Amino acid sequence: MSPSSSSSSAEKRLSQVENHLNNSTMTDAFSTVPLAPPDAIFALTSGYKADTFPQKVNLGVGAYRDNNGNPFVLPVVAKAKVIIAQDNTLDHEYLPIGGLPTFTSASAKLIFGENSPAIKEGRVSTVQTISGTGANHLGALFLDRFYTPWNGKAQKDKIIYISNPTWANHKAIFNNIGLSVVEYPYYDPKTIGLAFEAYLDFLRNVPHQSVILVHACAHNPTGVDPTPEQWKEIVNIFIERKLFAFLDTAYQGFASGSLDDDAWAVRHFTERGVPLLVCQSFAKNMGLYGERIGALSVVAAHAGDGEGGSKRVASQLLVLQRSEISNPPTFGARIASLILNDPALFKEWEQDVSLMANRIIEMRKQLFELLTNKLKTPAVGPNGWSHITSQIGMFSFTGLNPAQCKALVEKGHVYLTANGRISMAGLNTNNIQYFAESLDKAVRGTL
Repeated sequence: MSPSSSSSSAEKRLSQVENHLNNSTMTDAFSTVPLAPPDAIFALTSGYKADTFPQKVNLGVGAYRDNNGNPFVLPVVAKAKVIIAQDNTLDHEYLPIGGLPTFTSASAKLIFGENSPAIKEGRVSTVQTISGTGANHLGALFLDRFYTPWNGKAQKDKIIYISNPTWANHKAIFNNIGLSVVEYPYYDPKTIGLAFEAYLDFLRNVPHQSVILVHACAHNPTGVDPTPEQWKEIVNIFIERKLFAFLDTAYQGFASGSLDDDAWAVRHFTERGVPLLVCQSFAKNMGLYGERIGALSVVAAHAGDGEGGSKRVASQLLVLQRSEISNPPTFGARIASLILNDPALFKEWEQDVSLMANRIIEMRKQLFELLTNKLKTPAVGPNGWSHITSQIGMFSFTGLNPAQCKALVEKGHVYLTANGRISMAGLNTNNIQYFAESLDKAVRGTL
């Protein structure tokens, strides 16, 4: 057979296959699937990456950046990775369903305190999760199955109350489990601060034993936290109304630079005997974003395997975890465990956390100075631009309106969300002047 004949035969056969596929009667099993909109934060990042403007600024993503705008590998994490790499006794076997025991025990001590009565009494059940997202999911799933006041209730009546605003993923996580989500007042756009009285009024009138999601420190997205005295008032009402605290703490250390100070609210809720669970993430404070390391701790009324005991709680957490991820990942847990349990490494970690937090605090001071004293930018709230420095943590609610935010993105090449939230970690000494000038123009309507 000549080469030309062989080629012609192959082309004919290929044409037959194509015709068969085109005329296939296979049922389109997914014809009703709608096209989902892209995630707002990741869409911002994509826009930023595609932008060729040399002075572009990305203030959307919730990840720490150094003063050159680069991802930051904590020195202590780099050191821990070397130690792990050189340990020939380690293998790649599955972790226990609940995770690396040295990690989970140290995580609980980090958030509740070394001398926490709840830990010493054996009332805390902690499992390793897929970062804070997984902790929120598993915590909500556990409540859906086992929160006694919800027994016998229809899914629509299992309500978890979330702050307005909150982390964008909270609602999706809880809705996917089948829980109903209702917002409560938290942020006051008029003062660009905490709507404290409205918050208290809500707590006083919500049904007894309701489940309330609470950001334990560095509220995302506002950066607005209650003061210790305000926390005490909040906890008093939790006790009075027998409310359940669903505590989410993704930024321990990022608010003040102190791991202990940022755990104050969690420890106060626990010491006062509020029924609760705590979701932890080590994405931010260890820079382990892609390793997906987190923990969920549920505090029982008492230890043991009796009714309401911590052993029963732990057993059911393992059952739920087994059906979802089977076993959590190893590498990041080993890094975190080594840092948390080695006194010298822990001290270095505290220094690294302080370094990150203090750089963010310094950016707040510089931005306030530029807007207030150098540019004399018209205020967007009643207290000038003081909210920039009074807010804490990675994020700041600028008080900008959607039109001003849109102008910053489209004309200023400054990428931020439409609600005016910015990641302070995206600012540095190289871009803060440009950002301040662009913000000033957006407020004045001259951008």
